[in-house]
Amino acid sequence: MRTIYAVIALAVLSCASLFIGNIPITLNDLLSWSSDKVEVLFLTRFPRLAAVLITGAGMSICGLIMQHITRNRFVSPTTGASVNSAHFGLLVATIFFSAYGYISSLFFAAAFAMAGTFAFVFLIRKIKVRSLEMVPLLGIMLGILIEAMATFLAYRYNMVESLSAWMIGSFTWIISGRYELLYLSVPMVLIAFIYANKFTVAGMGEDVSLSLGLKYDQVVNIGLGITSVVTAVVVIIVGAVPFLDLIVPNIVSLTKGDNLRRTIWDTAIFGALFLLICDIFSRLVIFPYEVPIGLTVGVIGSITFLILLFRRRAYER
Repeated sequence: MRTIYAVIALAVLSCASLFIGNIPITLNDLLSWSSDKVEVLFLTRFPRLAAVLITGAGMSICGLIMQHITRNRFVSPTTGASVNSAHFGLLVATIFFSAYGYISSLFFAAAFAMAGTFAFVFLIRKIKVRSLEMVPLLGIMLGILIEAMATFLAYRYNMVESLSAWMIGSFTWIISGRYELLYLSVPMVLIAFIYANKFTVAGMGEDVSLSLGLKYDQVVNIGLGITSVVTAVVVIIVGAVPFLDLIVPNIVSLTKGDNLRRTIWDTAIFGALFLLICDIFSRLVIFPYEVPIGLTVGVIGSITFLILLFRRRAYER
């Protein structure tokens, strides 16, 4: 029943978001088919709404997949070095392969995100950390190391301003013709749904998965590949949207359980709804100016992350 309420809220807020912006648009403008207002609607408002929904759903599902693969509720692309690695890859593509446009950006961002994610998974397997809280801290430390290397390269080639912009996500510049790469996340989400049951089994551990006849390494690689591609696309178009991929899967799992096939669509819906609420808040809090979405989600997400962390520790005691 809660999912139905979320869908209704998502539909209502989606319609409301189309009328929020510096250029006022009313229902009468649409009914009278005002050419200027309709052009604004199709040029900026619809693309922005699509970008918000795709980003929210895609990143939330990425967090859900990573939490199952690592068997840790505090792991996500944000805390697993995926986002930082995508920044590094995008910086390399921009500096050395800018002539190839979005193709090189996508390739290097996805490749670096995958490499960083695999490095993180390799570390937690090798070190065999027992404390749940230490796993995301290990990922954050790895991410800081990667971000430091990216910052050094940015200073070397005078790209610090661009790197800083990628670190704080924003939907301000989303217009028709400059966001369509985000649609690559849609087939990734569909693949995630197809492999949902296998991800659930993989979340039981390698030994259990192999005993049930599951090709564990193959499933893990597919999951990390999905996460890397979606993360890369979001970083290229929007920038970093921290903690969205961490808190939404945790909130959904509290009410829906750990079966990924049952929770994947709820995670997508609640992720899109959460990011849409943050986007509307970002546009209204200092209207007619706008707060970057990365800042809004970062503040709300970090507070929620700490609450989840302390609740888990209190429960374990």
